[in-house]
Amino acid sequence: MNLTEDQILALAPDDSSIKSGKELANVSKWSNLGVNEKALWGDCQGSGKNPYKTQVDLSTIAFKCSCPSRKFPCKHGLGILLLYNRQKQLFNLSDTPAWVKEWIDKREEKAEKKNESQDKPVDKEAQAKRAQQRQKKVEQGIEELQLVFKDVVRNGILNIPEKAHGLFDNLSKRMVDSQAPGLAFMVKELAEMNYFKENWHTPFLDQVVKIHLITSAFKIEEKLAPPIQEEVRSLIGFSKNNEELKQQEGVQDDWLILAKKTEQQDQLSVQKNWLLGLNSGSYALVIQFFVRSQMPDVNLTPGTIVNAELIFYKSPNPFRAMIKNVGKLVESTIPAIGFPSWTALLVYEKAQIQTSPFGSEYIYFIRNLALSTYQNDYFLTDEEGIHIPLTTDEKTRIKILAITGGERFDLVVLGLEGVYTPMAIIVKQTYYAL
Repeated sequence: MNLTEDQILALAPDDSSIKSGKELANVSKWSNLGVNEKALWGDCQGSGKNPYKTQVDLSTIAFKCSCPSRKFPCKHGLGILLLYNRQKQLFNLSDTPAWVKEWIDKREEKAEKKNESQDKPVDKEAQAKRAQQRQKKVEQGIEELQLVFKDVVRNGILNIPEKAHGLFDNLSKRMVDSQAPGLAFMVKELAEMNYFKENWHTPFLDQVVKIHLITSAFKIEEKLAPPIQEEVRSLIGFSKNNEELKQQEGVQDDWLILAKKTEQQDQLSVQKNWLLGLNSGSYALVIQFFVRSQMPDVNLTPGTIVNAELIFYKSPNPFRAMIKNVGKLVESTIPAIGFPSWTALLVYEKAQIQTSPFGSEYIYFIRNLALSTYQNDYFLTDEEGIHIPLTTDEKTRIKILAITGGERFDLVVLGLEGVYTPMAIIVKQTYYAL
């Protein structure tokens, strides 16, 4: 395990956890510090009588702490990992204590049981019946959804800001009832859109058109090519059986973790991880779902390189993927990969959109950019002199200037059609999350 401090801080759930974690990365706060090939651990004295027992699984970078915090990782987990990163000599190489061994053993046992469950026979008849029932529910939900959107278009969007939250929040719940979680999430985004922002109607109509396109495609799915069918069903929320997917041959590569973003959906956390294969050149999106009181199955740390086998979901543009096998972190610097210019990026993006019109955002790694200004607006300028507007807040702009010092840098961006949000900067082989 050889993470940089920025990579560790990228694991924090919020800014307050970062601040508290840094404060706890102090040897005076800890006792009984230990480490071995599987885990590191220590006792942190809090406000109570007994110290909090904190431990980190080094193989997957998972955390557990006896403190009452509902954040994952908590400040103690961040603190001990930061301290280990800064001063490894403080941690004694020793046998695993019972309380750490019990946790590690349970994690390994859970992984074994998960593998054993793959061998259990499946009731094909019952499975087919459930699939038929769900198909009918989804079709009914889509009919309701399209009816609402027809009314919106018929009546105009002038009054949408006043009624958007109630209208689309309730409609999102109806899509959940219809077993179409993908549509539910897209409709939820309409409910949570910033209608006080200038030109709100543009992203609003873009989202409405996207939903209409997906639902209309679903209604004629028999006429679509199999890869398009798979993509449409995935966007609506038909998940593939992970165990069946794992039987397929994947793409083995050293994957650079470009960026990570976690969103909350009620009690469910949705974590998006964007990766780039250093040998294959393939971009990938790995989505993990977990309840707030738990951690994802695989903890992917932005800026690190991990050897893994990924299986891509069927699509005209294979992008969404799942992890079949994950190995150790690769001790390597970030190579000079990615797009050399905005022109090369836009040519690639155009081909993606022509193949599949359903994408809403893509991740890209572009090299040798500079931050430039014109009439109080900020732009990302490549070596060919092509400018793309910088779409971010003032805090991030200041951070970019502070990190780069006016020099050129490599950038990870997320977006579509000329509107890109910076996600991370790489300067002199060092990764900085934005």
